[in-house]
Amino acid sequence: MIENKQKPTLLDALFPIAILVCLLVLAVYFFGDDSSSGPNQIALMLCAGVACLIGLKNGNKRHEIEAGITKGISLTLGAILILLAVGSLIGTWLLAGTVPTMIYFGLQILAPEYFYVSCCVLCALVALCIGSSWTVAATIGVALMGVSSGLDASGPMTAGAIISGAYFGDKLSPLSDTTNLAPAIAGTELFIHIKNMLWSTVPSFAITLIIFFFLGLNSAAQSSNTQIDQLLLSLESEFFIAWYLLLPLVITLFLAVKKMPAFPAIGIGAIAGAVWAVLFQQDLIISYANDGLTTVEANIMVVWQVMYSGVSLDTGNKVIDDLLSGGGMGSMLNTIWLIISAMTFGSIMEKVGLLKRVVESLIGVTNSVGSLISTTIITAFGTNCVAGDQYIAIVMPGRMFKDEYKRRELAPENLSRALEDGGTVTSPLIPWNTCGAYMQSVLLINPLEYAVFCFFNWLSPIIGIICAFTGFKVKALLVKKQNDGAVLSDSLVNTN
Repeated sequence: MIENKQKPTLLDALFPIAILVCLLVLAVYFFGDDSSSGPNQIALMLCAGVACLIGLKNGNKRHEIEAGITKGISLTLGAILILLAVGSLIGTWLLAGTVPTMIYFGLQILAPEYFYVSCCVLCALVALCIGSSWTVAATIGVALMGVSSGLDASGPMTAGAIISGAYFGDKLSPLSDTTNLAPAIAGTELFIHIKNMLWSTVPSFAITLIIFFFLGLNSAAQSSNTQIDQLLLSLESEFFIAWYLLLPLVITLFLAVKKMPAFPAIGIGAIAGAVWAVLFQQDLIISYANDGLTTVEANIMVVWQVMYSGVSLDTGNKVIDDLLSGGGMGSMLNTIWLIISAMTFGSIMEKVGLLKRVVESLIGVTNSVGSLISTTIITAFGTNCVAGDQYIAIVMPGRMFKDEYKRRELAPENLSRALEDGGTVTSPLIPWNTCGAYMQSVLLINPLEYAVFCFFNWLSPIIGIICAFTGFKVKALLVKKQNDGAVLSDSLVNTN
C-alpha cells in the first residue's frame, strides 16, 4: 500500500506555533504567575490538536501520530521519576533537619553583599563535579533559596544565580548527559567538545559573576544582624541542628560523583533523610503525628506522609512556616502535567514533519558560516520553546544541521557547541520546558520571574553568536588521507 503523504508547507508548520505563542501570552495576561498551573497546559494541548489536524490533512495516520506522542512522552519518564524522587527528598530533608541545618549555617557563613556571587560559584563547582544541574537545584539550590529568604535577598535573583552556576557546571562537566549527547549527535569527541565550549562558556560565566557581584553590593534588601539572629533562634527552637544532619546531602552528592543515575541517587538521598529524621527529629515527628499513635506508628506514618505530601509546619512563625514547608511527591504533579502537555505538542510537531519543515526553511537562508552557526543556536532555542525538552532541542537540530556543517567543511565541534549554547542552557528559561517546569517546582520561583536574572543562560548563546560572526575559534575540517586515499582521521584547524 502506497502512502500518499504531502510535505507540510511553511504555513502548516508556523500556524500551530503562532497559535501557541498567542495562547501563552493570553495565559500570562489572564493568570499571571499561575499560568503554569493549568492555563499553559490547556494552551499546549489545544495547539497539539491543531498540529494533529494539520498532520491528518497531509496524510499522516492517526495511529502513527498517537505512536509519536507515546514515544515522545516516554522520553520524559526518566525526568518524571526524578521529579517524584526530588519531591520526596525535599520532604524528608525538611523533616530530618538537613535543609534547616544548611540554612542555619548558610545564614552565618554567606555575607549578604556577596550572597548572589557565592550562590553562583558554589552551584557551579558542585555541578562541575556531579554533572547534573537538576541535582544541584534540588539539594544546594533548595537550601540557598532558604538562606536568601533569611537574608531578605531577592528570590528571583537568587534563583537566577543558582541556575546560572548550575548550568555552567553542567555544561562543562564530562559527567553531564547533555555534554555527552551533543558531541555524540555532532560526531566529535567529548573532550574536544568541552575544550571548544570554553571559548563561549567561560567569558559568559565571568561576565555573570561580575554582574552578580555588583548586584550584591548594590542590593538594598539586606537583613540586619538582629533579623538574622531571630531567624537562627527560630530554627534552633523548631529543629535539632547539627553538622552531621548534612550527611544525606553528602551521600547524595557522593553517589552523583560516582556516576549513579539521578533517580536512584536522589531516591537514596530521600531514604537517608527519612532515616535521619527518625534518628534525630523525634520531637518534631511526635508533634506532627496524630494523637493516640505509638512512637513506632508515629514515625512510620509521619515519614510516609512527608514523602508524598511534604512538610506543612504551623509554628505560629510565618517566616519559618513559609521557609520550611513543602516537598512531597504530590507537589510535583502539576509539573508532570505541564511536561506531558508540552511533550504531546512537541511530539506531534516532530512526527508530522512540522519541526523539520521549519528547520529546512532556516537552512535555506544560511549563506555564511556565521549565519549557519547562529541559525543552529536559534533553532535549538526555538525547539526548546516548541518541543518543550532540551534533549529534543539538541538531537533534532543536530541531525538536521549535521550534513550542512560537513558540506561546508566545518569541524563537528562547531555544531556541538552551538547545540549546547542554544539548547542546553536556554531550557530553564521556558516555563513549559521540562527544565523550566522542574526549576519552578524545586526553587518555587516562576521562570518568568527568574529568567531575567539567568545571565549566564542568556550570555552563552549571545557570545556563541558573536564568535560565529567574527569567526573566533570557528574551526574548519581538515581531512588527512593515507597513501591509498582512504580517510585516516579528522584534524581541526582554526579558520582565523
